[in-house]
Amino acid sequence: MSAQVMAADEDTPNYSPTVGGPYFQALQRLRLTDENLEYYKRRVYLACCVTWVPLFVLSLIDRSSSTWSGGVPFLRDVDLHVRLLIVLPVLVLAEVVVHRRIRPLVKRFVDRRIISEADMPKFMSAVDSAVNARNSKILEFSLIFVVYTAGIWVWHNQIALNTATWYAIPSGDHLRLTLPGYWLEFVSVPIVQFTLLRWYARLCIWFWLLWKISRLNLQLIATHPDGVAGIGFLGASAFAFAPILFAQGCLLSGAIADRVLFNKESVMSFKQEAIALILFMVTFILVPLFMFAPKLEEAKRKCAAEYGLLSSKYVRRFDRKWIRENTADTDELLGTSDIQSLADLNNSFAVVRGMRIAPIGGRDILILVISTAAPFVPLGLFLMPLDELIKKIFHLLFRI
Repeated sequence: MSAQVMAADEDTPNYSPTVGGPYFQALQRLRLTDENLEYYKRRVYLACCVTWVPLFVLSLIDRSSSTWSGGVPFLRDVDLHVRLLIVLPVLVLAEVVVHRRIRPLVKRFVDRRIISEADMPKFMSAVDSAVNARNSKILEFSLIFVVYTAGIWVWHNQIALNTATWYAIPSGDHLRLTLPGYWLEFVSVPIVQFTLLRWYARLCIWFWLLWKISRLNLQLIATHPDGVAGIGFLGASAFAFAPILFAQGCLLSGAIADRVLFNKESVMSFKQEAIALILFMVTFILVPLFMFAPKLEEAKRKCAAEYGLLSSKYVRRFDRKWIRENTADTDELLGTSDIQSLADLNNSFAVVRGMRIAPIGGRDILILVISTAAPFVPLGLFLMPLDELIKKIFHLLFRI
């Protein structure tokens, strides 16, 4: 092993998309996290106490709000509770899942000698660039700016209900916020939006790092048992992001529930939005893995040609030795290593032929689809009573 590769083994960081940046450093100073993202329960409790609890208290105090005048009451606002009590905690807990699953992946490129020695400086440079982007103060402050500008506009015009609610009362062409409405608009909503946008930014940085790695001269072995030339471990990266897809599904599901309950809209009128979200989110997670497809396809084609040539040479020698020129009793063939070698060669060639051109399997795709679609299942209660829905599910599963 060369000195350069050994140095790379020691210096290559276990890159994690979730560690670093001003927000992470602030949580560290408050003893709400550490380098291993422990104390996640504290962060979940704090998020709920800052975003949900004040709204509940203020909605009780502000008796001039529509909660007391026939509007949508606080406790019946499904979208609110989904966002603050499900989506936000899931996004916080997702940091731990992603950190533990993604952190070792970058180092595996080095440990498994997938990166050539000549490309090691480029590899290290790509990792350093990703770390710098992840830790960027400009990035996170830009997200805050977006949240308090475009984010508030989106909430006012696309998310807030156009009827009297506990947080706002329509007044002409605009909403007149109640006391809890101000906390919702300037504290709770921005926190959820910042957390979500920060996730998207971290995902983009991770995907950008994968793209940089996919451009290198990777040492791929088509006969690797994982079926993807030795980079099958990248499939774990897709599975790690399932909680984020679940949270995104919850966001749309909660918004649909409010519009069905209070705007009297039909659940089925949102089926296109639900399908589009599922397709978009699953594609968003999977596309970066297909960036390795050209290199995998090249490795498969090259190895198939090499093994094809080797197989032809071996089969010709086998045929000449045991079929055309052998005058001895055929019983001599039993127990010879030639048969085992021929079988091993055939197995290796079968592995090459069956190699996938993307480090993702059908099971991984199914998990992502289910994670995104699961939050829409409760919306079925708007279409039929719970007992009837259960009967139909059992009928589909067991044909009873």
